[in-house]
Amino acid sequence: MKLIYRIISISIFLLLTACAPAAVNGTPQPTTCFLCGEPSATLPPPIVGVTHAPDAESAMTKYLDALKNGDYATMYALLSKVSQSSISQTNFGKKYDDALNTMSASKLDYQLLSEQLSPTNAQVNFQITYHTALVGDIQRTIIANLVLEQGEWRVQWAPTLILPELTGNDQLAMDYQIPSRGNIYDQNGDPIAQQSDAYAIGVIPGQLGKAAGSVDVELARLMNTQPDTIHSLWENQVPDSYVGITEATADEMQKAQLDLSLTGLETTKYSSRFYFDQGIAPQVVGYTLLISPEQLNAYRRLGYQGSELIGQAGIEKSMEQYLAGKHGGTLYVTDPNGQLVTKVGSSDPQPADSVYLTIDKNLQFYAQQALTGYNGAIVVMEINTGKVLAMASSPEYDQNLFNASNTNSQYLLNDLLNRTDQPLVNRATQGQYPLGSVFKIPAMAAALESGLYAPNTTYDCEYHFTELNGIVLNDWTWDFCQQRLATGKQCDTVSTKPSGVITLQQGLMRSCDPYFWHISLDLFNNNRAADIANMARAFGLGSPTGIGTVAEASGNISVPTTLIQATNQVIGQGDVLVTPLQVARFVAAIGNGGTLYTPQLIQEIQSADGKPVSVFKPEAAGTLPIQPDRLSAIQQAMQWVISDPRGTAYYAMLGLTVPMGGKTGTAQAATQQPDAWFVGYTQDQQNSGKPDIAVAVLMENAGEGADYAAPVFRWMIETYYYGQPQYIPPILGPIGNPYTPTPLGGIPTKTPQPPKVKPTP
Repeated sequence: MKLIYRIISISIFLLLTACAPAAVNGTPQPTTCFLCGEPSATLPPPIVGVTHAPDAESAMTKYLDALKNGDYATMYALLSKVSQSSISQTNFGKKYDDALNTMSASKLDYQLLSEQLSPTNAQVNFQITYHTALVGDIQRTIIANLVLEQGEWRVQWAPTLILPELTGNDQLAMDYQIPSRGNIYDQNGDPIAQQSDAYAIGVIPGQLGKAAGSVDVELARLMNTQPDTIHSLWENQVPDSYVGITEATADEMQKAQLDLSLTGLETTKYSSRFYFDQGIAPQVVGYTLLISPEQLNAYRRLGYQGSELIGQAGIEKSMEQYLAGKHGGTLYVTDPNGQLVTKVGSSDPQPADSVYLTIDKNLQFYAQQALTGYNGAIVVMEINTGKVLAMASSPEYDQNLFNASNTNSQYLLNDLLNRTDQPLVNRATQGQYPLGSVFKIPAMAAALESGLYAPNTTYDCEYHFTELNGIVLNDWTWDFCQQRLATGKQCDTVSTKPSGVITLQQGLMRSCDPYFWHISLDLFNNNRAADIANMARAFGLGSPTGIGTVAEASGNISVPTTLIQATNQVIGQGDVLVTPLQVARFVAAIGNGGTLYTPQLIQEIQSADGKPVSVFKPEAAGTLPIQPDRLSAIQQAMQWVISDPRGTAYYAMLGLTVPMGGKTGTAQAATQQPDAWFVGYTQDQQNSGKPDIAVAVLMENAGEGADYAAPVFRWMIETYYYGQPQYIPPILGPIGNPYTPTPLGGIPTKTPQPPKVKPTP
């Protein structure tokens, strides 16, 4: 009862209080108190606040922008709590990846159309366009539902946000049509890589018995090598184990007259992309592999199913878009049981194109043969076009080992990948080497263009160079003199006498170190320290050539900051680093009168019906910054290197009648034999009708340039003009040549010693 009285009292108090007069600016306002029956003050008006709902379109824009960028984490963070509880972030991303991959959608665009809001819910209409590789553009209008959570709009996710057709548990499926991979040919149409039946060939050592010698001989004939080389592959292996040796087609085995009935010889047939002749230019052509897990998304969105072999290096990789053809497919929506619900779109496949290289298979074969047993590189290119006719890198590797269907792969691939001599590296384009005395060519150009020197400027080239503040440097002739004295002989040969007073042209011919050391100091002291580096860069050294179809390194050419650095640089030592391709390119420019061409490896891309898709065109990339008369002086000096009895390559080229210019180089290494260089170009097109060529030979840690690289240069010149080498230099040793060489006359029995580039002072 007391509680009732208390409630009534409170109510009356509140009513009386409500009747109290209000005041405006201190003045009470009259009103009527219905309980009192008399006027009272007026109540104040209510204060109204408006809270605007957040922009749903802004939230949807963030979501779709993140989708364009493949940023699934941001998308997932924009989902409602209910949506996040229904699907994990991992599965959410997988839903989108699977859908985009199946559609082959590499890009998408969207446009917001309209927005509808209520206090706690919103709808945003947007149009999305998937740009697919296989079925063209897929465009849909989609309604997205959003919910307001803690003052922010969150997306209520469902598979229909991908495509409206994906209701319930329906999913996308693509029926692929995959064309056969295109072939790779040399410039004459000889196959280098194509689909073929082939045989993995190996031996079981314990079963060879008396047939061992015959197996060695026949496999050596097949592989163009020596029986001892074959024997070394299996002699120390477990007797009952299988030892993989090589692969060949039936035609290749028949041509080599391989006797398959020999005891212990094993062959296993397989069908796959095959690289003929134990690999023609393997570092150039590259190889194919299955698409890796890391590559899967990218290739699925290009229209690949994921089971294809794709190019992973070299031409196979850079020409993938042509060699793979255009995949076809039909995109469906299916129910969880795989039953067709609806067809979304389709396209037909298009046959792959074939790629014809500028490589000449015969010239390439002999280039690879010449490097047998050495690490190094050979580049042969036409001087007036930039066509690369041969690009060899040694050691080589067996491209067929990358195919899992090849039995030999499981036995030999790991060994290949773990080799420390890096056979997969293309030394012609990726190897970076000091250039040795070949660098004297751009150095001579810099001296002439400086105005401080003329072709007939003289210098006394003696054994010793004493201009370097008390440091004495020795010419290469001094070292050869000391070698003869050590064996009780006299210094009375061309290679052991100092050159004496010579012109600048003769300085290049003789490769006189003191003359070029003098030039480097002269330029440095005349505030022209950058001249040689700038000229070398203008020759294309220290930067990529732009060949594009194979990976290449830049090398390094820097401006010397000290006299020691200057003297090192001028003879191609110190921090000078170049690639053999860069060198072949600038030598070609010397030969053609000054035009630097972009090296090219693609002769033609041809469609399945034989029509050209793309045809080789020479691409001039620059001009050597040297006056024509000065360039002529360099050309003449390079000719003297070969034709003058005092030239450093005179004896190596004796008897070879092709007019040429060249330069020896020997780049010193700290603890090993020096790298051997020889470069040159021909001048015989009017007589032979064949395009003139430039050749660069680099042999790692082989020895003197004139002893090793020059004979290999000759080997390549003879092959180009006569179809095969006419003489096998002793330095090449026994290699598996499928012919009997016929020496030209006049080859000296004793190779004279070349100039020697000095180690870094």
